Amino acid sequence: MAITDIPAFAHLTDADIENLAVELDAIRLDIEDSRGERDARYIRRTIATQRALEIAGRLMLAGSSKRATWWAGTVSLGLAKIVENMEIGHNVMHGQWDWMNDPEIHSSTWEWDMSSVSKHWRLSHNFQHHKYTNILGMDDDVGYFVLRVTRDQPWELSNIGNLLFNAVLALGFEWGIGLQTIDYAKVFKADPDREITLQQMREFSVKAGRQVVKDYVAFPALTALSPAATYKSTLKANAVANLIRNVWANAVIFCGHFPDGAEKFTATDMIGETRGHWYLRQMLGSANFAAGPVMRFMSGNLCLQIEHHLYPDLPSNRLHEISVRVKEVCDKYDLPYTTGSFPVQYGKTWRTIAKLSLPDRYLRDTADDAPETRSEGMFTVLEPDFAGIDLATGRRRGLKSAIAAVRQWRREPHVSEGRDRSGLSSRRRRRLSRAIPE
Repeated sequence: MAITDIPAFAHLTDADIENLAVELDAIRLDIEDSRGERDARYIRRTIATQRALEIAGRLMLAGSSKRATWWAGTVSLGLAKIVENMEIGHNVMHGQWDWMNDPEIHSSTWEWDMSSVSKHWRLSHNFQHHKYTNILGMDDDVGYFVLRVTRDQPWELSNIGNLLFNAVLALGFEWGIGLQTIDYAKVFKADPDREITLQQMREFSVKAGRQVVKDYVAFPALTALSPAATYKSTLKANAVANLIRNVWANAVIFCGHFPDGAEKFTATDMIGETRGHWYLRQMLGSANFAAGPVMRFMSGNLCLQIEHHLYPDLPSNRLHEISVRVKEVCDKYDLPYTTGSFPVQYGKTWRTIAKLSLPDRYLRDTADDAPETRSEGMFTVLEPDFAGIDLATGRRRGLKSAIAAVRQWRREPHVSEGRDRSGLSSRRRRRLSRAIPE
């Protein structure tokens, strides 16, 4: 498993983990105490911007038959859908703006512009994914039922289609999210959950039906009243806008959960889990990608997935400032802070999905040291006393230093003499134990 005993090789004592929780709780309290008009103004302006983008797109699609105008209207509509789903819908339904007590911007009332039923998503996402983050068999977002994304998932013949399944999932991501929230297997079981599942299926059918009518019947028919547009042109535009939104949302979310360094866990990792352990699991199980103000906005601030998983109900516009303090905490406890450019993180995600379409016997790296997963076995080359304070630098040596040290050892040529049973010479062991974080 990626991490079956976090404190064992994160090199944190019980006191460290308790202090970690105290420091991260302090960040939460500071943000909660400082929420106010600036934040309320942000979400209201975001909603106004989204509506302006949608109206502009609809007007361009109705006002001209020129190809350039069609593309401008389609892209504007796609951007409006992205903002509505990611920076508004996703974050509002997390309860990030409930403190405003505005009934129109509240997690209990918001219904987003996609096929998934909001209350179904809130249940599966807020109370399952964010509680059991990346725990195999408990978090449905690990592979979304169709993808093999960790070696801890046994290989099956269907996994050969990993790349194809991921491409289809990206194109129809809104439908994947909508269908994922319903456990259809319960329909065939004679118990109380069967009626609940049937009710969810009816609710999803109604919501999905409304979306189909809105995007592919009502708006195209309305636009066709204009002499400068046709039913078919608007239907195509709506379809392309939905594809734009789906592919982008899939890319952003996958970059936060499946690139190298985003750990996976088992149910045993939750045994005796304290708040500090939960914080630690969120930090190690999530990944960020670098983004400027525009990219942060268009990603719903989910480029800061680590911070979002630590504080899923804090306003998204505050995550950037929170990230500065979270990085300081990671540095203090020598914990990895997984991030990289968007192309690199997304590329690593696709690489993992491609590799894991094959049985493990065809893969070069072992389950202990593959880029996309780790286990305690990765760290057997380290001295037993590696953890602690580096006397040469005065810095704490923990998981981040351990990963850097093992990688350094692998990059260096191995000597043929003086090896212990781990394959590491005593001289090289001494050098490795002195390695400082990258």
